[in-house]
Amino acid sequence: MLLLSPDHIIMQANPAAESLLGRSSSRLSGKSFLDIVNFARPDLTDRLADTETQLIARGVDVRVGNRDLRVNITLSTLANHPGWRMATLSDASQGERFEDHERRGQLRGPAVLSHEIKNPLAAIRGAAQLLARKVGEGEKALTGLIADEVDRIAQLIDRMQRLGRERAEPVGPTNLHSAIHRAFETVRISSDPSVAWREEFDPSLPPVLANEGALVQVLVNLMVNARDACSTVVAPQLIVRTRFVSGIVMNVIRLGRPVKLPIEIQISDNGPGIDPAIRDDIFEPFVTSKTNGQGLGLALVQKLVRDMDGRVSHERDESGGWTHFRIHLPMAR
Repeated sequence: MLLLSPDHIIMQANPAAESLLGRSSSRLSGKSFLDIVNFARPDLTDRLADTETQLIARGVDVRVGNRDLRVNITLSTLANHPGWRMATLSDASQGERFEDHERRGQLRGPAVLSHEIKNPLAAIRGAAQLLARKVGEGEKALTGLIADEVDRIAQLIDRMQRLGRERAEPVGPTNLHSAIHRAFETVRISSDPSVAWREEFDPSLPPVLANEGALVQVLVNLMVNARDACSTVVAPQLIVRTRFVSGIVMNVIRLGRPVKLPIEIQISDNGPGIDPAIRDDIFEPFVTSKTNGQGLGLALVQKLVRDMDGRVSHERDESGGWTHFRIHLPMAR
């Protein structure tokens, strides 16, 4: 990510730009963008000279110093700042490779979708990094949250592409309550203040064996679902509980042995509950009761939990008026 003045001078560069271009931000600052990045195509150089032009180009050959690179470039104008632009560069050589010669040049749907989402995400993350250098300590937590959430969304896109693959994300000792708080902060920011959130944690729980990014994604999905489910009642409530349970064992076929799952996370809401017509199939892809839902959230939750050798289940307490989703995970040794 590079911030360019109207005369194409580089004013700021984020760490990823320093790495890609092989120069520090201080050495890039004050230099002409076209002196640092030389385009092989004259037509692109001409289009870059127009400060009101927005540009998206993929697989562009450029020369940076003594290196030849192939990059994707997005050039975006800045509202209320005529002539100023943000340039986003990414290494195009890291794109997908196709073993089948006949398929070369044909972009698959998921790959196109991934690219079109990740490009603006990179711009958002880069802008947050640049903003972090200008704000006070109190605001840096917000810019950090933006960067963290962009990373999580990018990882989510990768996981969606791998939804059907069998290889699991790597796991390790994970602080359960730290992951819960991270998910909670993400969901709370966009939640109606009328929702009453309650935590009932067992502080003595040991680390769980999980992938932290995947666990946060699971918790965000379940918390958002619970929040939305109870938003229609008069006094919406959402409770997150953790506890140690015994006797829960799951046979993991790929490991060839049973795995104990003594750590429980329970996310409960006092909404009307899941439509009985789909209650038994809610973890299946494309099953949803939401008007604009895609039916992928809970399918992804189940996939990620299983990859961590855990299990996820749900239960409706009609007498109490609560819906419970429970995640059971193994302890880290």
